[in-house]
Amino acid sequence: MLETLRTARGVARSLLIYRGNSTRRVALRQFYSGFVGAGDLVFDVGAHVGDRVAAFRRLGARVVAVEPQPALAKTLQILFGHDKGVVIEPVALGANDGTIALRLNLDNPTISTVSEAFVQAARDAPGWRDQSWTKTITTRMTTLDGLIRRHGMPAFIKIDVEGFEAEVLAGLSRPSAALSFEFTTIMPEAAKRCVARCLELGYRHFNAMLGESLVFVHGQPQSADDIVHWLEHLPFEANSGDVYAMLD
Repeated sequence: MLETLRTARGVARSLLIYRGNSTRRVALRQFYSGFVGAGDLVFDVGAHVGDRVAAFRRLGARVVAVEPQPALAKTLQILFGHDKGVVIEPVALGANDGTIALRLNLDNPTISTVSEAFVQAARDAPGWRDQSWTKTITTRMTTLDGLIRRHGMPAFIKIDVEGFEAEVLAGLSRPSAALSFEFTTIMPEAAKRCVARCLELGYRHFNAMLGESLVFVHGQPQSADDIVHWLEHLPFEANSGDVYAMLD
């Protein structure tokens, strides 16, 4: 009973933070209009409570929402289950098909993860010490290539999976027009692995935003070397953000 209450409180907190602000909803739509248009297909990997799903739908895109956490997958079903333009995939993504352990943070569902390295990095990091992953479940895992075989080639892929982004990109063999992946300053090498994988896939233009600012840090697209240099010189207090990779 206590666990259920903690989970419900965590989900409610996330709904308030990510979906309770009308100004933010407008900003999300404006920001993603540079990547997504009517009729496009988008993969939202780590869909959480669906703030990005809603933004993509407002832009007229079809969305595959990937979310392995049972409570959040159920929340997405409640929010979007009636919408034929949204497919909910309650799975994790990685380099291969199979199963994987999912570490749940009941009080803060947004940072539940399949990355043991992420949990270890957060354990003693300033600003993270009050976070705890108190439950582990086994979840099904597939790949981006597997999603493409089932749903088609997306125009844009958003990846936010708490330290497992490089493994997700390892499961992609041909690029979409653009993608984004989250980075954290507690795992700087993971971000550089993601950039390297993007280069292998053919991406040549990069930009970034800090936190949930929805504003690019750089006025013009950067090279891979430039974005890695920027990542390497971020202060630890920057905490997190997203790198965007584009073919053109």
